[in-house]
Amino acid sequence: MKRFIRTPSPSMVVACAALFVSLGGVSYAVATIDSADIVNGSIRNRDFKDGTLRGQESKPDGFGPNAIKEQALDASKLKQVPSAALAEGVVRQAVVSDVGAMVRGRGVASSAQTGTGQYQIIFDRDVRQCVYTATLGDESASGPGTGQIAVTSAASNVNGVRVVTRDSTGAQANRSFHLVVSC
Repeated sequence: MKRFIRTPSPSMVVACAALFVSLGGVSYAVATIDSADIVNGSIRNRDFKDGTLRGQESKPDGFGPNAIKEQALDASKLKQVPSAALAEGVVRQAVVSDVGAMVRGRGVASSAQTGTGQYQIIFDRDVRQCVYTATLGDESASGPGTGQIAVTSAASNVNGVRVVTRDSTGAQANRSFHLVVSC
């Protein structure tokens, strides 16, 4: 049986030649263009696919607090920047002695004993929508306290938390405690 092989048409020859030339140009560009050919600032975050940048592509101190040039900060506006320790979502805490004195804490404006086993801790912001956790415990390194503790919002102040401590029989008694407020 005899096969018939046609010669390609001129348009097919031109199309194949164009294809080879275009592929060769891309290959040439990939092989010869490097980071020195990219203008600074021409590639932005949106040009990268999420998760494609790795540690070796960044320069030391290129991200984070060490990347901030302190000389460029306006000193008059520094007081307007909120402290990261007291920002939204950060835990506020208090360690209060059995007489209502603040031993240590974060974000606490004041603490006071309002009666036997009753305390009120005032924080630096509205804590009504926060979660309160309190435990009996000494303010120093001695053993943990015994008894019961209850915590709730202070009715008289939106920044306040009311804590009631009791001894092991259930009678109100002065006890030192640790309080955590998480917003």
